[in-house]
Amino acid sequence: MKKQVLFFAIMVTIASCKNETKAPEPTAPTPVAEAFVPTIDYTVAGTLPHDTNSFTEGLFFNNGQLYESTGSPDDLPQLKSVFGTVDVKTGKVDKKIELDKATYFGEGTVILNNKLYQLTYKNQICFLYDAKTYKPMGQFRFKNEEGWGLTTDGTNIIMSDGTDNLSILDPTNFNVIKTLNVTNGGYPENNLNELEYIKGFIYANVWMKNYVVKIDPASGKVVGLIDLAPLKYKADDAYKNSEVTNGIAYDATADKIYVTGKLWPNLYELKFPH
Repeated sequence: MKKQVLFFAIMVTIASCKNETKAPEPTAPTPVAEAFVPTIDYTVAGTLPHDTNSFTEGLFFNNGQLYESTGSPDDLPQLKSVFGTVDVKTGKVDKKIELDKATYFGEGTVILNNKLYQLTYKNQICFLYDAKTYKPMGQFRFKNEEGWGLTTDGTNIIMSDGTDNLSILDPTNFNVIKTLNVTNGGYPENNLNELEYIKGFIYANVWMKNYVVKIDPASGKVVGLIDLAPLKYKADDAYKNSEVTNGIAYDATADKIYVTGKLWPNLYELKFPH
């Protein structure tokens, strides 16, 4: 009798084990799929010369005048970190500011409210100048690990730092008002670089990529993509030392958009709906 009871208990235990269901393993959240990002078709309406000694970090127009800031990589000792006006007939930069290459690597620049802002790469410093005289007016410290690109929406400063985030900054003290997370198809768009604000949208070069993304500043979503690979190939054919695509500038006075790259021999005027 004891054997029968023991057998029955064993069978009940086996049956109950078989009926147990293992809890599912937790999985990492997947990005939410977003709508397909359209490519923006464009035509090349013209070209301007660009100095092949300009390691372009910042490019913008102000009141119809083109400005450029450059970097100074250690492996290219002949290059300097300068800022100045650009002669569109020659592509040469009329130097207004030069940073000490031993200490600073110049990055993006922008003018707002008659003040010129100039980023440094790894010093976490933004220099401030009078936009007419170029006399130093001080400097701001920022917490981002690096400084890359600058633009403005006319009220605030917008800064990239090589990540998928854009910092919206108070121009009076460089404090962060908000951080905009940029996504492309639901995924982070990393390596955001040189910036330009055009008719309500932020356009950004993406480092080591031959395209510019059009960003909705309300959501951070990429809503369009400009493929500049054909222009990169042209630059390489014209000058073998051409570097990565970088530099987009909007001339609001003439309603023209120009793009270039580091050490490229030309700026290209693009026409597309914007």
